[in-house]
Amino acid sequence: MASWSSPAAAPCRFLSPLATAASSRALLSFPTPTTRRRLLLSSTATTIAAAMAASSPSPPCKVLDSHLHVWASPQQAKEGYPYFPGQEATLRGDADFLLECMDEAGVDGALIVQPINHMFDHSLVTSVLKKYPSKFIGCCLANPADDGSGIKQLEHLIVQEKYRAVRFNPNLWPPGQKMTNEVGRSLFAKAGELGAPVGIMTMKGIGLYIQEIEELCRDYPETTVILDHMAFCKPPTFPKVYVKYSALFRISREAYPYEDTAQLLFRVISNYGANLIMWGSDFPFVVPECGYKGAKEAVSHAASKISVSPSDLEWILGRTVSQLFQGAWVAP
Repeated sequence: MASWSSPAAAPCRFLSPLATAASSRALLSFPTPTTRRRLLLSSTATTIAAAMAASSPSPPCKVLDSHLHVWASPQQAKEGYPYFPGQEATLRGDADFLLECMDEAGVDGALIVQPINHMFDHSLVTSVLKKYPSKFIGCCLANPADDGSGIKQLEHLIVQEKYRAVRFNPNLWPPGQKMTNEVGRSLFAKAGELGAPVGIMTMKGIGLYIQEIEELCRDYPETTVILDHMAFCKPPTFPKVYVKYSALFRISREAYPYEDTAQLLFRVISNYGANLIMWGSDFPFVVPECGYKGAKEAVSHAASKISVSPSDLEWILGRTVSQLFQGAWVAP
């Protein structure tokens, strides 16, 4: 991509030698005889333009956090953004605090995942997305209610409120129901139809849900899947599956900087390629663990232990998520 924050650029066009020759003859077909001076001036101008283009520094790759949350401050919760009963926040997770953390860590933008604290009420996250359109994009939370109302809500959030992804939390399905039930399949298919990747959070381990995930991927191959937090173990391989190297404190058996996750990262890079892996902090849960800045630095530390190339590290820290959500994180 020519610019990691711009909409998809037009594909490059390569000319064959014959086409190049024909184009050159056309360019040199002047209505009046061309003097040597004119050709020299034209050649010099072309050389200068090429040199200027070559010397212009390419824009730095943005550092993008593929997984974090925001929720209301206690005051905001009283004024119109209430917590879901039983899911009151115990950590500070408001947008102002997030922006402070991002600024300190040098993170340019993020994908906000709808938090369980507000369940299916997306009004708080939506307000943040509208206030900072060049800083954040949103991932809504799928509502798998038996009545199917979540399907219309999903479409509204993606089409009208411009959310770019949807999260499946299998623990929110009605007791005894699977993600492959009629509602789940409809939600998964609708996400694919609308071009929204589905992030799946397998907090209890992917082993409990692997058959459901494989079935959905097989039956709806156009839907892109993201496995949150490294799927809490070795993930399956499908052509449109991305992996979040995120919430390292949740998947590590060691203290910060979570060095044992380096080998997990190595295996995922080997199986998927860095262009399908994206870093995520899991803010604000990560703050009391190692701090937001520490979460970003842990990725670089792990990468250094397995000799990840600078190019691959750029993919993990921002290029992958930028490519997946093209057109995001640009100034309005």
